[in-house]
Amino acid sequence: MSDRDRLRDYRGRRDFDRTGEPRGRGASAGDRPRFVVQIHDASTMHFDFRLQVDDVLKSWSVPKGPSADPKDKRLAVPTEDHPLEYEEFEGVIPRDEYGGGTVIVWDHGTYEPLSHDREGRPVDFAESLERGHATFRLSGSKLRGEYALTRFRGGRDGDGEEAWLLVRRSGGRGRAQGAPDPRRARSATSGRTLSQVASDAAGE
Repeated sequence: MSDRDRLRDYRGRRDFDRTGEPRGRGASAGDRPRFVVQIHDASTMHFDFRLQVDDVLKSWSVPKGPSADPKDKRLAVPTEDHPLEYEEFEGVIPRDEYGGGTVIVWDHGTYEPLSHDREGRPVDFAESLERGHATFRLSGSKLRGEYALTRFRGGRDGDGEEAWLLVRRSGGRGRAQGAPDPRRARSATSGRTLSQVASDAAGE
C-alpha cells in the first residue's frame, strides 16, 4: 500500500490550512522503529499510543494511558494511521477541527519488535498486528520494558468496533513510569504542560 493510501483517512479528516498537524511528506524511517505517546485534551482526555510500522505510525487511543503494572489491562482503540512526522507534533488543534484540543508529547523513543511464532521464530511486526497480538520492548525516556498489544474484539472478520488491550509484560527487562495525571504531566520535548501549551498558543 502506498503512503498516500495509508494516510488517506488521516488527510481526509483534516484541513491543513487550519491545523498545524503535519500533512506527512515521507519522513525518514531511521534505523530503529520509533514510538510516541501523546496526551490529547480533546472532547475527552486520553493518551495516543503510536508505533512506527513501515512508513506510518499505527495509532491507538488509550483512555487511561500505558501502565507500568502488568496487572493493568488498558483499553486501546485503533485510530487512523498517522505520518511519521506526527511524533514531533505538539500544539493546539482548533476546536472545530477533527480532534480539536491540546496535544503534548509525553514520551517518545524507539522500540524493538519481539513477536515470535509457537516455534520461537521471529514474526514480521506488521504481520503480528494483523494477527491480533504483538509484543515489543520500549526504550523511551519514561516508558521502558516489554509490552503487548492484543486484539480482543472486532478486526478484519469481526463485527463491531475493534478494540485492543495494552499490557506491560511481567518479568520483562527495564523500568517504566505509569501514566501520570495528564493535566500535570510535562512534555518530553518542551517540558510544558497542556495548559502551558494552550496558553502559549493563545498568545501567538
